[in-house]
Amino acid sequence: MSWVGGKKALRDAVLARFPPYYERYIEVFGGAGWILFHKPPDMDFEVYNDFNSNLVNLYRCVRNNPNKLKYKLRYVLNSREDFDWISMLHKKQLFPKLRDYDRAAKFYQLVRYSYASGLDSFGSQPHSIWSDFPMIDMAARRLQKVIIENKDFEKLIRQYDRPVSFFYCDPPYFATESYYKDVGFTAKDHIRLRNTLLECKGKFLVSYNDCPEIRALWDKPDIKIESISRINNLAQRYDNGCMYEEVLISNYDTAERRNMNRQLSFLDNDICFQEEE
Repeated sequence: MSWVGGKKALRDAVLARFPPYYERYIEVFGGAGWILFHKPPDMDFEVYNDFNSNLVNLYRCVRNNPNKLKYKLRYVLNSREDFDWISMLHKKQLFPKLRDYDRAAKFYQLVRYSYASGLDSFGSQPHSIWSDFPMIDMAARRLQKVIIENKDFEKLIRQYDRPVSFFYCDPPYFATESYYKDVGFTAKDHIRLRNTLLECKGKFLVSYNDCPEIRALWDKPDIKIESISRINNLAQRYDNGCMYEEVLISNYDTAERRNMNRQLSFLDNDICFQEEE
């Protein structure tokens, strides 16, 4: 599912920078879950969190009863009139009054049929939600052992913090806070997030837009800031090849996993060479 600020373009780069060892994986600003769904399930304890209750309700419905959700979606219309009515319900904050699966279906329809997943304007694109049903089933299987939370990031981090915890944070980017509906993230929350993470016992990786304000905010001892670029999807229509500059911020060496992989690769080559001799 597309989402504002989704990490589809950076998921491989983010996963390559995960620490080699941890027992708890906590995705603090889960969004569309691009990192979680790309991450191998392994045996670690996994938590998905987002402060957007509509998004969290959708994922809980996907996990708990995907067939019921698909039933609710089976005969929805890809029409401007339907979209505008659902958008009105959302803007008037009437979604929480709906039953869980009705709320989930309407929110999914709003995301899927809106322009750039912005929830506001009708996308006018041909699409059958029936084609999404196999992905809903796959998501349901992947989420079976995932704890789904709907908490403020500070409360969540303090609750799950252990020396063996690893937090991946993809907060609203600096100066784009208003793009994220239903979360109320403000400029002061960037400072609160930094302070909370600096106090945690576990490891963390934070993705941000590369700007002077964020670099100054995170200019602290033992904090590593790595520059990284990705294709700017929104600008591709008028500026082919345009790149978007981001940073990855961590309290550990993000090259450790890659270095281990290289060492294992060299070891495998040595073994093969010895066998040939």
